[in-house]
Amino acid sequence: MSSNTRLVLADAGEAADLAAFLVRLLRFDRAAAVRLQVVAAGTEDSGQGVAGPEDQAAPVGAAGVLAVFGRLPLGSSGAIAVRTARLAGPAAPVDRTVSAGRLLDDIDESADAVTLPAPVTGPAWAGLLPPRTGWRLLAGPPAVEVVPELMAGVREFKERSEAVPEHHRTRAVLDALADEIWSRPLSAVPELPLRAAHASYVIGFLKPDARLTVHRAGSWLRLNAPAGSVAVRTAAGPGAGLGLSPLRG
Repeated sequence: MSSNTRLVLADAGEAADLAAFLVRLLRFDRAAAVRLQVVAAGTEDSGQGVAGPEDQAAPVGAAGVLAVFGRLPLGSSGAIAVRTARLAGPAAPVDRTVSAGRLLDDIDESADAVTLPAPVTGPAWAGLLPPRTGWRLLAGPPAVEVVPELMAGVREFKERSEAVPEHHRTRAVLDALADEIWSRPLSAVPELPLRAAHASYVIGFLKPDARLTVHRAGSWLRLNAPAGSVAVRTAAGPGAGLGLSPLRG
């Protein structure tokens, strides 16, 4: 698939939602890169875990799915946010890393379409994404059980960071504080660190009335919300993070 390929999205308003996702991502890193994958419908799993090698053959006539993976640098470990969109028709498979800013510029909200920009050299995280399959459901907590604990963590981070003398308020100090708070287990799902809920909230996925599910695959955990999912990696385990093709382009 060439760098100037234009993809038409199947759902009205989807281009605007994708643009909002990228705007939020760029607030954390103005030079952010995202990994794009286009696969045939039916090759993705049931929970935003879209992934597929470039040479995977698409079923004849099948519509495509666009998945955008971006990293949120929350603390030292961060989280990977995934936004997917159905395409209006078939599309050849693609797997590349691109500039998030350039992708945002190439979104045509009026036509619900996006033109794929040229690939860039990707950051290390883009070479190892959550697996496409093998997820098992752990829990389905209502958002009302998650949001109060999340907001308490936000307030704690704000209060404690502001209490640090300005000349000591370095990135390393703030990252250490973020890691302390967001690494805590979520009360509703102790296997899931609060970092996943925080990432889902700041990227715009987690709403007070959202229906949530939590899944595990190897050392990966994933929090699904209607608008997208967030994946975090725990301590490495056997087969952790496998199931994806190497990064190409």
